Amino acid sequence: MHPYIINASVQIVPIGTKKHPYVWVDEAISIIQQSGLKYTVGAFGTDIEGSYKEVMKLIEDINEYLYQQACEEWIVNCQIQFRAGSDITIEEKTNKY
Repeated sequence: MHPYIINASVQIVPIGTKKHPYVWVDEAISIIQQSGLKYTVGAFGTDIEGSYKEVMKLIEDINEYLYQQACEEWIVNCQIQFRAGSDITIEEKTNKY
């Protein structure tokens, strides 16, 4: 994959768990915070900025954590935006607001 910065929006949706879903979401956000990648937490997902490899590794880390912590079931909704010849940043898309 190219070396440019991409954007991803990641939403974790725990299903039928023994913990309140927000607990699992908070733990996933903690993993994002510890990643060192730029991120913005929203009401329905978290926007992440980094190289393709960094973003994919972070998503893998979140899934592995949920699995290791015995989350019974979850959905990961993910949107990824690429630009072939240069970086694409969160700020570029939201700066006017």
